[in-house]
Amino acid sequence: MKRDRLWLLPLLLISALLTMGASGGCGESSNGGGDKKGQAAKESPTAKEKPASEEKPTQEPEMTSGQENALGAAQQYLDLSGFSKEGLIQQLSSPAGDGYSTADATFAANNVDADWNAEAVEAAEAYLEISPMSKDALIEQLSSPAGDNFTPEQAQYAADTVY
Repeated sequence: MKRDRLWLLPLLLISALLTMGASGGCGESSNGGGDKKGQAAKESPTAKEKPASEEKPTQEPEMTSGQENALGAAQQYLDLSGFSKEGLIQQLSSPAGDGYSTADATFAANNVDADWNAEAVEAAEAYLEISPMSKDALIEQLSSPAGDNFTPEQAQYAADTVY
C-alpha cells in the first residue's frame, strides 16, 4: 500500500515548490501583506533605495523580435533621410516598404527617440536641393498626407529654419 502512494510524493513536492514560487518563496508575500518584517524593511531608507534601483531595468518593456527589428530599421531610415513620424510608420508597415505590422512600426516610431523637428528640417533641405519652392509650397509638401506627413507645426518649424 505504501508503494502505491510513492508517486504522490513527487507531485506534492512539485506543488509545494510551485506554491512557494508563486508567493515569492520562503514565506515572503509578493504583495507585502501580513508580513510585518517585510513592511518594516520596505519602510527603511535602504530598503526603499534598493527596490528603486532594482526596478529600473525591469521598467523598460521587453521587445518582441518584430519590435526590435522595426526599431533598428526605423533608426536606419532616420540616419538616411528626414522622416515624419507618420511617414516612418507608413514606410515600415507598407508591403512595398519593410512590411512590419502597423503595431510594430508604431512601436518603433514611438521609441526611436527622434527629434521630429530636426527630421522636418532635414526633409525641407532635401526638397530645396532638388527643386526651389516657395516657403508656403514647402510647408504644404512637408505637411501633406501625400507628401511627408509632418505635423503643420513641424512643417512650419522646418520652413522657418531653412528660409
